[in-house]
Amino acid sequence: MPASTVLVLGANGRFGAAAVRAFAAAGWRVLAQVRRAPAEALPPGASALCLPMDEPEALAVVAAAAAACATPVSVVVHAVNPVYTRWDEEGLPLLRQGLAVTRRLGALFMLPGNVYNFGAGMPALLRENTPESPTTPKGRQRCEMEALLRDSASQGQRCVVIRAGDFYGSGSGSWLDQAVVKDVGMGRLVYPGPLDVPHAWAYLPDLAAAFVAVASASASSSADVAAFRSLHFGGHTLTGAMFLRAVEAAAGELGLRPASGFRHAAMPWGLIRAGGLVWPMWRELARMSYLWRVPHALDGSALAVAVGPLPATPVQAALRQSLLDLGPARAPLTVAAA
Repeated sequence: MPASTVLVLGANGRFGAAAVRAFAAAGWRVLAQVRRAPAEALPPGASALCLPMDEPEALAVVAAAAAACATPVSVVVHAVNPVYTRWDEEGLPLLRQGLAVTRRLGALFMLPGNVYNFGAGMPALLRENTPESPTTPKGRQRCEMEALLRDSASQGQRCVVIRAGDFYGSGSGSWLDQAVVKDVGMGRLVYPGPLDVPHAWAYLPDLAAAFVAVASASASSSADVAAFRSLHFGGHTLTGAMFLRAVEAAAGELGLRPASGFRHAAMPWGLIRAGGLVWPMWRELARMSYLWRVPHALDGSALAVAVGPLPATPVQAALRQSLLDLGPARAPLTVAAA
């Protein structure tokens, strides 16, 4: 029987699903909280809690269900991910609910972070002590979220943020599938920024494995871990040109490379900014476009010191698997492979 149980809030999202798989593979008992039935079959050792987190009464139900397990919940992973245009209204309230559930369980609270906190003036290498200077509403909200965790930690709740770059892998919903390889079946790749600027990426199975490593280290440590901790996940840092070469190589392995080679295109940011006057999603994307123009990488050395060596899937292998994960549901890939 597993020695520990983890509650994953928002387990139907891409990171939530990756976390469920990673914890289950490591031998944890997993409770996967979802609003509706899981999008895919849960792995052995995982069970679903079909309860919406945005209803006040769900707080007690989720906590009671988790407490009823044979092994106590020692970790809560807050993978709740509202629609991008509704973060202002839903992000902080959902975080407060997640923290309340975690306090009731006496568990470690874990949150995936991002680089929004550092703003458009961020340095090229981001460390845990890099000053935060957000320049967008979402960046300021991220700082508020982490401030809430620090406040909770000052009252005895254990909280960890693992900060990472742009997610990719484990299904659809990222810049990879919504922009870069959206037209891969037609021989066209689109990159959102200048091709010579380094950009931080996080392959979700590797990031989820990092969460397992930190959770396991916290569970086995006898040291006081009540304080707020922030750790950076290095992931893959690549210029646009490097990333596109890796995509082309991965696509070639799957027989998706056109005989004449791929055509490259840029994101129409001017059109997106103009469209943002009408469409909220375009407005939010335009606000965050600096992430593609400002070089940045995450220093993962502190995380490595804390938990030891972590899985690091080579970028071409990660992209190959990401394309495979997208394949059957994407007509362009089917056409290209035929």
